[in-house]
Amino acid sequence: MSEFSMSLYNARRRKNLFAKAACVAATGIGLAFLALILGVLLWKGLSGLNLAVFTEMTPPPGAKGGLLNAIMGSVIMTVLGVIVGTPLGLMAGTYMAEYGRYTKLTLVVRFINDILLSAPSIVIGLFVYEVLVSTVGHFSAWAGAVSLAVLVVPVVVRTTEDMLLLVPGGLREAAVALGMPRSLIIRKISYRAAKAGLITGVLLAVARVSGETAPLLFTALNNQFWSTNLNAPMSSLPAVIFQFALSPYKDWQQLAWTGALIITVTVLMLSIIARVLSAPRAQK
Repeated sequence: MSEFSMSLYNARRRKNLFAKAACVAATGIGLAFLALILGVLLWKGLSGLNLAVFTEMTPPPGAKGGLLNAIMGSVIMTVLGVIVGTPLGLMAGTYMAEYGRYTKLTLVVRFINDILLSAPSIVIGLFVYEVLVSTVGHFSAWAGAVSLAVLVVPVVVRTTEDMLLLVPGGLREAAVALGMPRSLIIRKISYRAAKAGLITGVLLAVARVSGETAPLLFTALNNQFWSTNLNAPMSSLPAVIFQFALSPYKDWQQLAWTGALIITVTVLMLSIIARVLSAPRAQK
């Protein structure tokens, strides 16, 4: 090896080591901040975690209470949002992957879906506010569920399309050779082969909307009392956390930390389940 080649090799090696060190340092900084945030959340949240949090309503200032109405409100609106948004996303993703893979409509839908994926949730909340809340003249859980459904749709669309595109074309061709119609091929072949990925997409959508605050502030608002009336304001855990964290009362601030811990653990569990379901496909 010539002296010039050796010099060039050493320069490239130094650059590679520098880039590697920078990547490791950036990763370490990110992990350090994440550990700090989770540590503070655990320290503050666990101190207020008790049975009353799950059995009592949000209290007035200076009184003891829990987050039961907020937790149930979040569950109700999240379930409704997923029930509405999942079929829409599933059907759109199926069309894009199975029927119109190479059509111009698919390109347009994919572009709009990418915009919705990156759109700030507060914009979705304002849109639903103008369409539903200002039209009927009051806040409601229905409006909150619709805003969450709008956030669910693009996540399910993207994961559905990606998972169906991973299904080998040979499986579809074999089914066609047996005389199966397209709709039956999708239900019996494509959906079964991509089942784990489709479930993962739904779980990711639930994790995406579980902690959303801005859309619910513009649509469902909040409610200090227990309410199952979907046509009236309803409490939600993110909205209660936002309200209690800004208050000057120590008991409300403690409940805000505990509520934040509950949401974080829930999202973490959903993410772990999604990763476990998608792991076998990733290994293949």
